[in-house]
Parts: sequence; C-alpha cells; structure tokens
Amino acid sequence: MRSQSAPAVASRYDRIIVLVLLVAVTLLAWAYTVHQAHVMRAMAVHMGPDMGMPMSGEPSWTGLGTLLMAVMWAVMMAAMMVPGTSPMVTAFAAINRRRRERDAPYVPTAMFLAGYLVVWAGFAILATAVQWMLQRLGFLTEMMQSASYYLSASLFLAAGLYQFSPLKQRCLAYCRSPEGFILSEWRDGMLGAVVMGLRHGLFCLGCCAWLMALLFAIAVMDLRWVAALTVMVTAEKLLPWPRLWRLGIGAGLIAIGLSFAFAGFTHA
Repeated sequence: MRSQSAPAVASRYDRIIVLVLLVAVTLLAWAYTVHQAHVMRAMAVHMGPDMGMPMSGEPSWTGLGTLLMAVMWAVMMAAMMVPGTSPMVTAFAAINRRRRERDAPYVPTAMFLAGYLVVWAGFAILATAVQWMLQRLGFLTEMMQSASYYLSASLFLAAGLYQFSPLKQRCLAYCRSPEGFILSEWRDGMLGAVVMGLRHGLFCLGCCAWLMALLFAIAVMDLRWVAALTVMVTAEKLLPWPRLWRLGIGAGLIAIGLSFAFAGFTHA
C-alpha cells in the first residue's frame, strides 16, 4: 500500500480542523438556542393560560432585553446556517493551504467564517426590529408565536413564490459552487478574507432570508420548526438535484400558505 503524499495528508488535516471548527460553532449555537427555547417554554408554563400576557410587547423591550433578543436571533441564525456553508468554508481552507505552500500570505479560515456570520448578525438585528413591530401590532404574541392566520399565509406565500424567482436561483447557484466563488472572489489578507465572507454571506442571505422569515409564521422558538427550516436550507445547498429541492420546497410553502389563508377566511 502506497503511503499518502504530504500534500494529501495536509489537505486531510486542514479539512478535519475546519470541520471540527464548524461542528463546534454549530453545536454551541444549537445548545444556546435549545436553552432559550426551554426558557420560553418554562415562562409559558409559569404564566399559565389564564393569566394572560400583554400584546403590545412594551414591557419586555428594555435596552437589555432588546440586546438579548438580538443575540438570540444571531445565535439561532448561526445554528441554522453554518451547516449549509461547510463546503464553502472547507474550500476556502483548501485554497488557502495551497497558497501557503507557495509561500503566499496565510489567512486563518476563521476570518472568512467571521465575515459570513456578520451578515447574519445584521439579519438578526433586522429580525429583532421586525419582531418588535409585529408584537406592537398584535400579529405576534409575547411568546413569539404567530397570532394571525393572514400573517402566516403572507409569509408562506411570499417565501414559496421567491423560490421560483431568478434571484433565488442565482444566489443558490453561488452557494452551491464553493471553489468557483472563492477563486473568482479571492482577496488577499485578513480584511480580504472578511470581505469574502461578507460577500458569501450576502449571497446566502439572498438565498435564504425568506425561509428564515418563516420563523414568524409559526413560532420563533419552536425547535421543531427551527430544525425543519435548517433541513430545508441545508438540503438546498448540499444535496443533489438543487432545482428539485428549490421548486419542491416552493410548491410546499405555497400550499401551506394557501391553507393558512383558508383557515383565516373560515375563522373570520
């Protein structure tokens, strides 16, 4: 049996290190998300169904409460999005290693991942603002559950229709082509790696933002729904037949949206 070459061993070693990093980030993010979901459930049990909770959202939106809500959203986005971006981060590490072998400047892969997560942290801030607005308008309960069939219907229909759009198709294509993206978008240095992560994050945001908005359509902290959306996003990015996944998910979301609209009409 021939021994593996030094470059092959180094490549495998780098890949293992990157995967361990991604698994660690994902597990920590999921642990925090699960903890927050249990806290919300405990609050609901403590309050009881007869005590009621204010719908305006004002008592819970202190400065610290708003910051913690934004942190919760940011961590939840990391838990949901990092698994699907693993091929892109691994490709960055592989190309970076080959450049290092040619004595080119070395950039830690964590810088690329940091740029990617900054984009989703920005989305988390926007989601926090939207949550505040929806609670003020009475469309979302204090327990972060949808209080409106029509809100749920609108979000599902919008997300479903977006799956058929050219922008969704283009952004998904970039997300599924890691080496092509990195070779065409390569920038040297620490700042360059962060910018590359930012740009990948923006394509990923264009691909998945409407799917993430569906957290408002059911319940923000329902772990079953969070897991289902994570599976959808990861399947689109990693599994074969991306067109089948994209259009199939779109058709399913539209069907769910229509069922919510019908439910709203019958309960009016």
